Amino acid sequence: MDKEAQSFWPTGHAKECLPVPRNICLSRTALTRIMTTGMLALALAGCSRRGEIDATGGIVAVRSACPTAAVPAYTGDITLFNPAQSRDAAAIDVVADITNLRSTCADGAQYYTEASFTVNARRSDASVARQVTLPYFSAVVRGGNTVVAKRVGQVTLNFAAGDYRASAQAKAGSYVDKASASLPADIQAKITQKRKAGDADAAIDPFAQPDVKAALLRTSFELLVGFNLTQDQLKYNATR
Repeated sequence: MDKEAQSFWPTGHAKECLPVPRNICLSRTALTRIMTTGMLALALAGCSRRGEIDATGGIVAVRSACPTAAVPAYTGDITLFNPAQSRDAAAIDVVADITNLRSTCADGAQYYTEASFTVNARRSDASVARQVTLPYFSAVVRGGNTVVAKRVGQVTLNFAAGDYRASAQAKAGSYVDKASASLPADIQAKITQKRKAGDADAAIDPFAQPDVKAALLRTSFELLVGFNLTQDQLKYNATR
């Protein structure tokens, strides 16, 4: 496991660390989120927006060093069939999805992010009480495409006799090294240096500069949560 970030289950949910499947489509919006959530320590003035020159001559920017939580594409729902090898609509047994994903971030010696979410499920046969256990993962992703830590856990749904629907709550968490998630001083200075309207550098977007873009990616982390699908389940979600 990468020492810069750890993924784990809050109290009583620890599981072994596993690699993320190569074909899971991870978030491609990390850079956008980095630039549009939270606060980078800048001199902000009035209602200035990102990219504008504020009253002090600095560029207004918005950024969060705390990892954001998200569900990767194609991993937010799961379909079980009976028989398992069938893909006919008539063979659908249980369908479940992840919803109400919420996260909190604590700023201490490390950035601690905890994500909570709801799993809603429905079944096709409600004749008897039934318990269904589904696997899900949490992964810490750096720069939008590099998995640095992953854990797999389980969420259990209890269907009462006669009930077609069931819900359950689950959690995941991550620790990220503060230094790894913080922009270097020289990059911060390049973004926030004072500029005067009309000056040559005032027309240059610091976020478009290669070293700034690379630093933003390098220091961005996400906590991704989704069902830990088999190859067939992932293919079904991607092609249905």
